[in-house]
Amino acid sequence: MTPDELNDILSDPLLDISEHETALFDMPEDMQHVQERRQADYVAQHKPCRDFARFEPRFRLVQAELRSGRRSLVRITKTANLEAGRFFIVGGQMVLLESITSRSINGNGLRDGLTRCIYENGTEADIMLQTLRKSVVADGYGITEPEPQSVEEMFRRASLADGDCVTGYIYVLASLSTDPAVAAIKNLYKIGFTTQTVEERTRGAEHEPTYLMAAVSIKASYKVANINSQKLEELIHKVLRPAQMDVRVVDEHGVEHHPKEWYQVPLNVVDQVVARIADGSIVNYTYNPHEQCLERIAPSNKAGVNTAGLRVLRLNVRQSELARLRSGGQTEVRCELKQHSMKRFLRKDPASNSWMLRRYDLLRLASRSDELLAKIDAIRFDADAQAVVYALRACLTTGDSVVQD
Repeated sequence: MTPDELNDILSDPLLDISEHETALFDMPEDMQHVQERRQADYVAQHKPCRDFARFEPRFRLVQAELRSGRRSLVRITKTANLEAGRFFIVGGQMVLLESITSRSINGNGLRDGLTRCIYENGTEADIMLQTLRKSVVADGYGITEPEPQSVEEMFRRASLADGDCVTGYIYVLASLSTDPAVAAIKNLYKIGFTTQTVEERTRGAEHEPTYLMAAVSIKASYKVANINSQKLEELIHKVLRPAQMDVRVVDEHGVEHHPKEWYQVPLNVVDQVVARIADGSIVNYTYNPHEQCLERIAPSNKAGVNTAGLRVLRLNVRQSELARLRSGGQTEVRCELKQHSMKRFLRKDPASNSWMLRRYDLLRLASRSDELLAKIDAIRFDADAQAVVYALRACLTTGDSVVQD
């Protein structure tokens, strides 16, 4: 293009822009300055934990209790109040909430404040409690307190009694395959059920695709009595489904098979699954393959009650108090009145300009992953203690119905 041709294009009247049109591209003055990002009120400091030797044995104990089944993982909700002394998993690392060094209440009525958190890698940080809560909710778990009995005691309690009818055996097998693809998989086990003895069932395993065309080693077997064998096997496979492996094997005729009963799971977890089947608690658990332990399922509405149209007050309580309420050993719940939470329990009567008790039909009581729904019989105010007292009529369980008076 010659200079004359370029001048002709730039001189084209179509390219003329008036001052009014130019103003359309002006940026308002208040937008011309880039707003600096507001800095956080407090930035946590991570540093080596100088007294980590004091905490290291506790971390080892919790890890051992996770493996043995005395502790398990549980999801934490964003409304949970985290307690000092509890352990959590954040980003795959175990964290101890050693202490809460200052206390406050955030806008949602939850406790907040500076903490001292000890990490299993030997570091510590003084993060805010709300920051820890968000991290656990987004990418972590709570770790339950240890159960009062060991898995071994659960097995002893579930031992066969006189007159029980043995219906078969659950077996756990390890493959002796020399196939490098199979041999490289750690903790690979076949878990199944047989009405024969396990030795009889596995005879000739090297000729069967279900056994990966190789001999097997019997790692464990459990007698099954008075239980529908098919349902039992389905339950085990359902719990361990996150650990199910897609193993490929070719039989003697060159046909490819994908046997489904092989799982990558530690043996001690299989023991825990069978033990929890025996005591009925397995319905509350699933397997977490990343942490290689059982995870307790947090129920969304454990009472299973339709509360539509009813006034429900949700309260966080301690696990011990929830247990007393469920057993009937405690029939009242007391809530101390505080400035930040007063409107949950009281309302202002516009006619008399005085405070009145709010009326509720039900209390939804929550602790960790457990939950209880209770009918309210009466509500009163304890002037001496400055507390609202809820007298409970009954605790609801799955299948209960709620009838409004």
